[in-house]
Amino acid sequence: MSDLAILGGKPTRTEPYPAWPVHDERDVEAVSNVVRSGNWGGHPYPGPQTAEFCRRFAELQGGKYAVAMANGTITMEVALRAAGIGWGDEVIVPAATFQATAAAPMAAGAIPVIVDIDRETFCIDPKGVEAAITPRTRAIIPVHLASQMADMDAIMDIAERHNLIVVEDCAHAHGAKWRGMGAGTIGHFGSFSLQSSKSLTTGEGGVLLCRTEELALKATSIIDCGRPHDANGELVTMGANFRMSELHCALGVVAVERFPAQFAEREETAAYMDEALSEVTGIRILRRDPRHTARAVYCYTFAIDPEKFGATNHVVCAALHAEGISASPGYSPMNKYDLFQPQNSRLPVPSAFPERFEFEKMNFAEAECLYNGESMWLNEGVFRSGKQGVDDVVNALKKIQAAVQEEGVVERIKQAAGK
Repeated sequence: MSDLAILGGKPTRTEPYPAWPVHDERDVEAVSNVVRSGNWGGHPYPGPQTAEFCRRFAELQGGKYAVAMANGTITMEVALRAAGIGWGDEVIVPAATFQATAAAPMAAGAIPVIVDIDRETFCIDPKGVEAAITPRTRAIIPVHLASQMADMDAIMDIAERHNLIVVEDCAHAHGAKWRGMGAGTIGHFGSFSLQSSKSLTTGEGGVLLCRTEELALKATSIIDCGRPHDANGELVTMGANFRMSELHCALGVVAVERFPAQFAEREETAAYMDEALSEVTGIRILRRDPRHTARAVYCYTFAIDPEKFGATNHVVCAALHAEGISASPGYSPMNKYDLFQPQNSRLPVPSAFPERFEFEKMNFAEAECLYNGESMWLNEGVFRSGKQGVDDVVNALKKIQAAVQEEGVVERIKQAAGK
């Protein structure tokens, strides 16, 4: 008889994983100092905390020009606008990512062109990118997803041959490196989210790394209501208030101080997870490209082989939750993603270019197969809980695998989970 927690048994783990975000008196003091200063907002831009945070963040990632903004969706929209991309231009995005990656081009007036992912990395497939290029294509947004990085050598080669802008979506990739280069410093722009779940957070906010000073000045003008920020005061744009506040940036300064130790802990524990999971039948560790020289662990991803393991990822995730371990199948394919509803946006892009939004006719086989059977995401808290936190995951997976071999257990799990 199965002893799975979802069916009434004892959970593998009863102690919660470490909460996020962490904080201490440094955060309280940083915010208190800003409150006492009376300079709470983002105007005039940049304030002292904003300037310091941007300097430290650029140094952390290895970039030259950082612009702090309201969030990590605005960063992508602003990057496209700063590059002169807008109405009717096409922007290539992956089928598996948060809806913001596809929504940001629309906010700039452009058309998101969705392509499939590489099942080995869960990131955008360069072959799909090349095949999707048309005379209207102006940009690519590769996403460094969860604990993986897109093949930036292939992406940059395609971009250079076709004269395309590259905006790296690094919402999951703080501290990651490709051939020693920081994520977000390889393309023309690097977009980072600082939302509360991210591995470097200010609660809300975003940072855009820019390859050149000219692009940074344009981006800064766009987020500061169109005000000029160049030396001659001549570079004026059509802008809005997308500034990040001094309060949030003060938290960012402290977060950057903490980040290296947190990054090292997560990366070390993820390496232990690679080794431990390799012992479980029916689990595939994602291929780690040797050019991916530093791995950010916002979430840790691996794959289930439903036939060998005995159940699909959705069943395993439901059982893991009951065992005290938070897990997710990741993002559904963009054409079926309930948060991506371009037809309800009232923006003119879907009606003007309907062929790009006929989602029922689209098929992203790899993204579909992964979401509906294989992909598994683990929360970063696992990787701040030492070897015991990893061992609990592995033991729970082994427990689930043994249980699902029993007749009727999979159906009982589905019923218990309301699926």
